[in-house]
Amino acid sequence: MTIRYTERLAEAGIEPSVGSVGDSYDNALAESVIGLVKTEVIRRRGPWRGLEGVEFATLEPVDWLNNRRLLEPIGNIPPAEAEARYYAAQETTALAA
Repeated sequence: MTIRYTERLAEAGIEPSVGSVGDSYDNALAESVIGLVKTEVIRRRGPWRGLEGVEFATLEPVDWLNNRRLLEPIGNIPPAEAEARYYAAQETTALAA
């Protein structure tokens, strides 16, 4: 993680969600999610006829995480909605300036 990136996160009041290089937590979240997808989607719904079916099945939990999961810290709305609101507010601010 670069110093500039770390400083920008601190300015915005954001805690980084990654570990430092080489520590045991560096990729823990990604590995946890990949393991969950393998267990809940790939192994349970197989056998698969081809790669395309696996790819589409893998996108289902990603879609849910981004578009349907409600997050309390951001007002019980899905992350995609929060992101859309953020960029809409940025456009409004730019137009007003």
